[in-house]
Amino acid sequence: MQLTGKTFFLKGKIQNYAWGGFSFLPQLLHFNNTNQKPCAEYWMGAHPSASSIISDGNNEITLHDFIAQNPSETITDKVFQSFGELPYLFKILDVKDMLSIQVHPTKIEAEKGFLAEEAAGIPINAPHRNYKDKNHKPEVMVALSEFWLLHGFKTKALLEETLEQIQEFSVLKSLFKRDGYKGLYQLVMEMDQTDIDNMLGSLVKRELGRKRNNQLTKQDPGWWVSKLFENDAEVKNIDKGIFSIYFFNIVKANPGEAVFQGAGIPHAYLEGQNVELMANSDNVLRGGLTPKHVDVSELLKHTLFEGIVPKILKGDDIGNNEWNYPCPVPDFAINKIALNGNKHAATSKSLEIIIATEGGAVVNSTNKSFVLKQGEAIAVLPNEQYSIEASAKCTLFKAYVP
Repeated sequence: MQLTGKTFFLKGKIQNYAWGGFSFLPQLLHFNNTNQKPCAEYWMGAHPSASSIISDGNNEITLHDFIAQNPSETITDKVFQSFGELPYLFKILDVKDMLSIQVHPTKIEAEKGFLAEEAAGIPINAPHRNYKDKNHKPEVMVALSEFWLLHGFKTKALLEETLEQIQEFSVLKSLFKRDGYKGLYQLVMEMDQTDIDNMLGSLVKRELGRKRNNQLTKQDPGWWVSKLFENDAEVKNIDKGIFSIYFFNIVKANPGEAVFQGAGIPHAYLEGQNVELMANSDNVLRGGLTPKHVDVSELLKHTLFEGIVPKILKGDDIGNNEWNYPCPVPDFAINKIALNGNKHAATSKSLEIIIATEGGAVVNSTNKSFVLKQGEAIAVLPNEQYSIEASAKCTLFKAYVP
């Protein structure tokens, strides 16, 4: 099917994962969540399992099929030769409950892991499958609200301080001094459940009491540990992911601030709403806080065992009412467009997906002019001149191939 023009309305797909909230995405996207389903992610892209639909106002088609039928016109020959597909997946997330501790492999390791699991005959949809594709999965998130996440191991001094201050961890300090990050993490990740419960039981109960007495803030690991257990009748079968909450950096990103997660960086989203852009992959190695498959040996193989100071990206002002968040990968790039009674004019270099997260604007492109409201998105094909004008405050985010 052919569509007319080079700028189209784009309708994404909601993903109803259990950790999602109930109101943010329905309000943003203007629909009633009458069944009170958790609305965790809004996907915008051409992922074969949940492709967006694009429309010229008369006809519509999935973006996945449109690209397959017209690769040169939609993603350019250069991108098609490099990636064979639209190389990014654009999302809006509403994180009510914390996500799993996870690490993403490099592209080389993803290819090796995928081929090994294929050779072993593990079905692609098997719950114990680690590698769903041959791609890496770097990702960047830009906060839409105050957003909390775990990101990388604490620096050596901070982690030693944690091991000293928490009495249950004091036995681990000499191990960390001797065997470093990997020795420490491998020990707690390979611990059997009885030992985990014995080590963490009193700690969890103490943190629950501190939270009830308003002695904790979200900067404290105990706040998040308490959130996990405060509705449970008893503390048992404690998840080994609890160790990560104490060993990793707790990061707060304010609206408009971003964090990039590269291969090997252990991380987990804790709470808030964000815009997320990632390589088009589903390769996740999990380390706890999840009912899904946790493969400790594979996780340890791909984790970056060093202390880091988290880098908060503020966005570089590149003019034209636009800010870029630098991402060191060829698969994707993300910009924020902020308007208030002014205009943004551009020529698309790749297939761009643009969503309005606040306010509304008028989009003018070749032979087409239309209103873009909050929560609505467009897809712009390469080499299209367009402008976006807003009479009041409007914030948009743009995903593209750099």
